[in-house]
Amino acid sequence: MSKGLVVIPTYNEIENITRLVRNIFALQRDFDILVVDDNSPDGTAAEVASLMEAYSGKLHLLSRKGKMGLGTAYIAGFQWALEREYGFIFEMDADYSHNPNDLIRLYNACNRDGYDMAIGSRYVKGVNVVNWPMSRVLMSWGASKYVRLITGMDIHDTTAGFICYRRIVLEKIDLSKIQFVGYAFQIEMKFKTHLNKFKIKEVPVIFTDRTKGESKMHTGIISEAIFGVIKMKFKSLFTRYEI
Repeated sequence: MSKGLVVIPTYNEIENITRLVRNIFALQRDFDILVVDDNSPDGTAAEVASLMEAYSGKLHLLSRKGKMGLGTAYIAGFQWALEREYGFIFEMDADYSHNPNDLIRLYNACNRDGYDMAIGSRYVKGVNVVNWPMSRVLMSWGASKYVRLITGMDIHDTTAGFICYRRIVLEKIDLSKIQFVGYAFQIEMKFKTHLNKFKIKEVPVIFTDRTKGESKMHTGIISEAIFGVIKMKFKSLFTRYEI
């Protein structure tokens, strides 16, 4: 099962999704795509549906009733993938902050080099972020340092959302036990992968802030990450942490 599936959650990404889909299908490595759309009022799901005939059997759409959080969108995508014969499952943003060409590098880290999780890392070699204000760079970089300190994970970019999972990782983790629905979901998935002693590789990438559409970042996401990490670590030390 060497087939790869790229899971892309969307909410109001009509300005980006068509170009992204076409770019991924133009890569030399063959990937399938699953778009998980949370009932985008801008017609993102309809746009994806209009492309499906041209990419029959390769482009898939999972439409949900409303905006239920990034984490639940990915979990729905992971469960969809595990019901099918995909050996490698990817997380990727729809806004072009992640370069589609880097999918191949993440895939190679898992398929060729034997890692179980490959992270597209902004911070493993310096700070590789484009078009972010310094305040946001410092907040993101500081958050990753904080998470690394609290959890003990040897990962520089703990909040990264550009990831390749080997199928066995998602089969091992009990996805029904995932607690976080926002960006802290990214931390929790890495922590559970770490606790299961899977091999993790950080692949340096350049992160470019979106040029079209609106950011989904808000203060509740930051709060969830800060306080959720402490709770997550505490449970892993003093209780049987569900993995």
